[in-house]
Amino acid sequence: MKVQVYARIADVPAGAWDVLLGDATRALSRAFWEVLERAGLNDFDYRYAVFTDDAGAPLALTSLYTVTTDIAIFAPAPLRAVLGAVRRVWPGFLKLRMLECGTPVTISSPPWAKRADVDDAAFIGELDALLRRTARAEGQAFIIVRDFEPNIAAQQPLWRARGYHWIPSLPNTYMDIRWDTPQQYLASMRSYYRSKLLKHRKRNAGVRHERVDDFGHLADTLCRQWMVVHESASEFQREVLTPEFYRRLSSDLGADSKALLFYRDDELVGHALLLRDGDMLRWLYVGREIAANDSLYLYVAHAVVDSAIELGAKRLELGLTTYAIKQDLGADVVPIHVALRASWGVINPFVGLGYAVLNSVPRPTPRQVFKSSRP
Repeated sequence: MKVQVYARIADVPAGAWDVLLGDATRALSRAFWEVLERAGLNDFDYRYAVFTDDAGAPLALTSLYTVTTDIAIFAPAPLRAVLGAVRRVWPGFLKLRMLECGTPVTISSPPWAKRADVDDAAFIGELDALLRRTARAEGQAFIIVRDFEPNIAAQQPLWRARGYHWIPSLPNTYMDIRWDTPQQYLASMRSYYRSKLLKHRKRNAGVRHERVDDFGHLADTLCRQWMVVHESASEFQREVLTPEFYRRLSSDLGADSKALLFYRDDELVGHALLLRDGDMLRWLYVGREIAANDSLYLYVAHAVVDSAIELGAKRLELGLTTYAIKQDLGADVVPIHVALRASWGVINPFVGLGYAVLNSVPRPTPRQVFKSSRP
């Protein structure tokens, strides 16, 4: 198996990329990666690896990138407070430039596309070799392969055999859409959760929303609203969006990208950014004018569920964090793992323990939101 690494998505032979991707996730599509390249998020430096056989036929593809990452990204609140004090004096404390394999702003499990007849162990061996060569050549101390949901948990032994630590990450949230109308969704809820939702909806009686495909002209406003939420986040902070991200997502992905715009008395007070990915609708980001502990977020989340139903999606991804609200709406919490190792073997045995000391991820208890009968 051979591998060719490209510095720009435009340089990757379109035929090779398209034949391997097929109907796989939009998060690995050329158009999505072109948006990321042009958006200028953080200090991401992207690369693309195409694996071929000796005759040059494409076998697999994946994306690599380097980015400065907080190695205590999921630190519990007491440790986060200590780190905040230290970083006021030393801003870069425990922040390292790492090599990652996967998708930086959404979940793709697995984080590659490959032909079905390509052996998993053989491919992972070649990918690991590429990651180690790259990390050592560029001086990155750590390698992260992300993200692994339960659909590929069976690959854990293959990564462990190559010295990777199988580390829990923030879980994802999903909802299977089995209703034809928003009314059926409400009727399927147990009375406690339905009354709780309607009570909070009533508090936002003066709010209305609309769903649009063209939102590029609002890019600066939407990015500013997202930054309000980002800067007040207590669970997780990594990528920093830009207005160009919103502009490109709207222009380059067409009707697959959508924005829910929320108005109070004709003032735009918030938004939710959505991405259609085959039969799934992904809720990517949320933004609002002011950070407040009120019911608007629940209103937004409920509108996202209604949109999934109205658009005919079979599954809704609601993303990371704010688990309690998403569970109250009926979302299931799905664990995620990443494969982590040091570039040099001498320190690698201590990486798993060090990560566990610095980080803690939530494990929400499942909730029975819906009646046992189908709608």
